[in-house]
Amino acid sequence: MIASTHKRLLTLDEYHRMLESAILEGDERMELIRGEIFELTPIGNRHAACLRRLLRLLGAELGSDLLLDAQNPVVLTGQGSEPQPDLVLLRGREDFYAERPPASEDVLLVVEVSDHSLAYDRDVKIPLYAEAAIPEAWLVDLPGGAVVVHRRPAFGVYQEVRRLRRGDTFEALARPGLRLRVDSILG
Repeated sequence: MIASTHKRLLTLDEYHRMLESAILEGDERMELIRGEIFELTPIGNRHAACLRRLLRLLGAELGSDLLLDAQNPVVLTGQGSEPQPDLVLLRGREDFYAERPPASEDVLLVVEVSDHSLAYDRDVKIPLYAEAAIPEAWLVDLPGGAVVVHRRPAFGVYQEVRRLRRGDTFEALARPGLRLRVDSILG
């Protein structure tokens, strides 16, 4: 007789209960992707500096109708996923999401800064964001010196993908008129 094995995936509620009961360390960098827990790679200096540049660039241009959030969970509705993107631009809420975490329908832009996590961010997380119909996702490819802008999600895939290099500028969909230089993001 051959024993069969199968993977047992966690629900979002189970994952949250594990965090609340300290079965999982709350200060560990991890995220739930399609019911599986993934440990995140440590943040290096280049990654942290890029994130700080993005916070300054985007934060200076936002009004009270939008919130900028860094490295906090977002629930991707219907996927059993709760990634922790590097940066998220959210619809503003008076309670600052104190009653519930932001969900995919609250997200206007998600940004992943990739140094050592490029394959994971590109092949796992960006497709999740497209499936969740997040209007725009940026992948900052530090080793490649580029910002890959993903837009127009349909049928679980971003229909528009542009790889921008140093010298290029682009406009953020969530804030028309906000023009960003790739050089300013990469440093």
